[in-house]
Amino acid sequence: MALLFSLEGAIGQGVLWGIMALGVYITFRLLDFADLTVDGSFATGAAVSSVMILMGVNPVVSVFAALLAGFAAGAVTGFFNTVCKIPPILAGILSQIGLYSINLMIMGKSNIPLLNSDTMFKTMGNILPDLGWITSTYLGVIIIGVLFVILVIALLYWFFGTELGASIRATGNNQHMVRANGVSTNMTTIVALMLSNGLIAMSGALVCQQQGYADVKMGIGAIVMALASIVIGETIFGRKGGFLRRLISIVVGSILYRIIVSIVLQLGLNPDYLKLFTALLVAAALTVPVLLEHSSQKKAYKKLTEAVQSVEEKF
Repeated sequence: MALLFSLEGAIGQGVLWGIMALGVYITFRLLDFADLTVDGSFATGAAVSSVMILMGVNPVVSVFAALLAGFAAGAVTGFFNTVCKIPPILAGILSQIGLYSINLMIMGKSNIPLLNSDTMFKTMGNILPDLGWITSTYLGVIIIGVLFVILVIALLYWFFGTELGASIRATGNNQHMVRANGVSTNMTTIVALMLSNGLIAMSGALVCQQQGYADVKMGIGAIVMALASIVIGETIFGRKGGFLRRLISIVVGSILYRIIVSIVLQLGLNPDYLKLFTALLVAAALTVPVLLEHSSQKKAYKKLTEAVQSVEEKF
């Protein structure tokens, strides 16, 4: 029964964190930009949402306010990289460090509890009935998370089908070609970083409301979790196929990652070792496709060698 409840929570968490993984996917895969702003912008979304909820603002409005805050964080990273010519990794680190202090300024303290405040998930939990095998709280998290994921995936699918979205994808593939066609790669880089960190901050706001608190350190290690979700999704579904399929695979990867973590914790893993387990999981997921490709290449080479030998024997 404990495992069942933990799996229910893992699915809900996986859906909410999947939005963050979608944001990281934009920079990591599409733009080919190693953005480390993630750990800071995730906490920024939580900080903005929690403070606005305490001020009496509608929780839904606070999520979209967090989205705008994420846009601003991404724009700063883009400014560092494109205007100041700071390398991508260092630009992200500078933004991440700066956001730590900014998040403290927004929150006024390191932790804000929301247990006595109305959130989307608390309201939804009060409306929904218990189904026996799943509580109204977990069901509310899944429903709200799925609605936001559908909205985000639909907008991303539409946006990256536009001229600007296609330019961003082309920038990640070949910047020289994009410039040769008269498109500003500085502009596409900044827009992609804004969109990425906006989704990450939105995810932070949703996770904050679901967990019932915001903490200035809640974004630490978020980049590794996002990479784990992306890699798991790509390992299962492959990196080929349509763009919509790849977006869905990332969310599925996030859910599977949370389920794996939940099962491992239920089996007795010390929570202190969770980040080490995540790092090893990502390393394994990145290694498996390489090994499979190497194995297929060896088989293809063997078949080719046998074919050449058979031809030589005939002549």
